[in-house]
Amino acid sequence: MSEGLKRDYQLCEEIGRGRFGTVFRCFSPESGEFFACKSIDKRLLLDSIDRECLDKEAKIMQLVSGNPNVIQIIDVYEDDSYLHMVMDLCDSSDLYDRVSKRIFSETEAAAVMSPLMEAIEHCHRHGVAHRDIKPDNILFDGRNRLKLSDFGSADCFSDGRSMRGIVGTPYYVAPEVISGRDYNEKVDVWSAGVILYIMLAGIPPFYGESAADIFEAVLRANLRFPTRIFHSVSPAAKDLLRRMLCKDVSRRFSVEQVLRHPWITSGAEGRRDQ
Repeated sequence: MSEGLKRDYQLCEEIGRGRFGTVFRCFSPESGEFFACKSIDKRLLLDSIDRECLDKEAKIMQLVSGNPNVIQIIDVYEDDSYLHMVMDLCDSSDLYDRVSKRIFSETEAAAVMSPLMEAIEHCHRHGVAHRDIKPDNILFDGRNRLKLSDFGSADCFSDGRSMRGIVGTPYYVAPEVISGRDYNEKVDVWSAGVILYIMLAGIPPFYGESAADIFEAVLRANLRFPTRIFHSVSPAAKDLLRRMLCKDVSRRFSVEQVLRHPWITSGAEGRRDQ
């Protein structure tokens, strides 16, 4: 363990595990607060690409810190074997856990979408596209405040530079990513639109038996609202979904347009009873 980390924090129990490292709960005697410490074993980084991604994640997290709905990186410590990132502790259930249990009312969905889109807007304003917006990466802290996390797939698009590379998760990835073309930050709007659809319907808008089948459905982008499922969903919610899940990127809403949409600004108050 890094001497600096040992000096400033007390490491507690393991609360998560990933491909390259482990997440621990940790305590700061100075502030009296608990945080999460992501400890990455650099010896597991098998090539320069892995190392580059890790360095980029830490830099991007520091770049987008400062928004209450983005996971904050508090401290970074590094020694020969490990990189330790101390971050906000989110010990409530994540959005994946919540959507897997029930369908959301429109008011509940709007209460998630509004801070999520504000977090994405903050990232875009700093020239960062998250590129892996999905329920697993939407966490909640002890006060139930939403925190966008996991910037391992994030990339910069500032100065008009577009992005390339197939990253993301099958159900949530935008069609232009799968097609192998250059793309822009609106891939995050598409992914957030998929999340909104799932919250209201309990199923993804584009699905299949395998990753290949899901990719085919995403590329077709045939957005439907089955009456059996959407009979009580308001026209305003469906309108927003059409504008976020629009295959034509030039017509797809930007994050700012999503935040100005009446369904968001009214907190879904114009919904039908559910």
